[in-house]
Amino acid sequence: MDTSAIESSLRRDIAACSSLDDLEAVRVRYLGRKGVLTGLLRAVGSASADERPRLGGEANRLKQLCESLLDARRPDLGGGDANHLYHPPLDGTLPASTGVVGRRHVISQTFRRIADILEGMGYRLAHGPEVELEYYNFQALNFPDEHPSRDLQDTFYVSDSILLRTHTSPIQVRFMEENKPPLKIYAPGRVYRNEAIDASHQAEFHQVEGLFIDTAVTMADLRGDLLLFLRELFGLTIQVRFKPHFFPFTEPSVDVDMSCFACNGGGCAICGQTGWIEILGAGMVHPNVLRGVGYDPDQYSGFAFGVGVDRIAMIRHGITDIRMFLANDLRFLEQFQEPRS
Repeated sequence: MDTSAIESSLRRDIAACSSLDDLEAVRVRYLGRKGVLTGLLRAVGSASADERPRLGGEANRLKQLCESLLDARRPDLGGGDANHLYHPPLDGTLPASTGVVGRRHVISQTFRRIADILEGMGYRLAHGPEVELEYYNFQALNFPDEHPSRDLQDTFYVSDSILLRTHTSPIQVRFMEENKPPLKIYAPGRVYRNEAIDASHQAEFHQVEGLFIDTAVTMADLRGDLLLFLRELFGLTIQVRFKPHFFPFTEPSVDVDMSCFACNGGGCAICGQTGWIEILGAGMVHPNVLRGVGYDPDQYSGFAFGVGVDRIAMIRHGITDIRMFLANDLRFLEQFQEPRS
């Protein structure tokens, strides 16, 4: 078969096209199911063994040539892909479109708001590891050996002496070991507990710890700082109450409630008809904790408090399911526009 004659005919037919319909007719004539080049490719199989390689190579070359010539001719006849379409010139005087703008996660926004308040009250930032020694997570904080939080069902252990921290309180011990009073710090971070996950519990969540150590620090100082912190966070009209509680690392210890933001203390479904919402735990630093870091409890005293960042975000934004924070659902996350500073 004379492949040079086929090539000459192909070039002539494509050059003679005056419309896209003509070009499509040429494509079908050569590449269609009964086309010239399709028949040539099929004939390769019936050629002799000596002739088959040459004929196959020529048939593939002509097929590729046909496709490239068709693609090159198509824009001249008003066809082609988007790259060949007309684009009007850009007008630099028109306002720009907003486009998609990234933003901080609602938990990060809440962290920043808490940090702004505490730094305005004189607290300084402190950090600590998420993978912690059992000593700092429990023993240095006066947890007895038989305390249930040490159990495997409550704590994620890496080894017998290493675990994922269950609270941010170990940061206060590490900071006190390296610094002398007076000190006033806040310690934000991610914490882990072996919880059954539901609408109000996660195995991974976030806390902020506050610590103030000096001479003659009292519960009155604790109450004053927490009142200021919560009213800056939730508004000046909220009421705050303190209830006796127990934490191994503070004595005396308290749970802190605030009046329900939804019903103003009147009672609703959010607060369980009580008018109050539990918001944080606090207390005076236990003398055993002070002795463990080399502080004299007869000379120094202080208070500590811990607040759940996820819980604050839920209360501030009316979120009913803590699992939404880690679901990575953009429809949920895009609702929380960070206020401009």
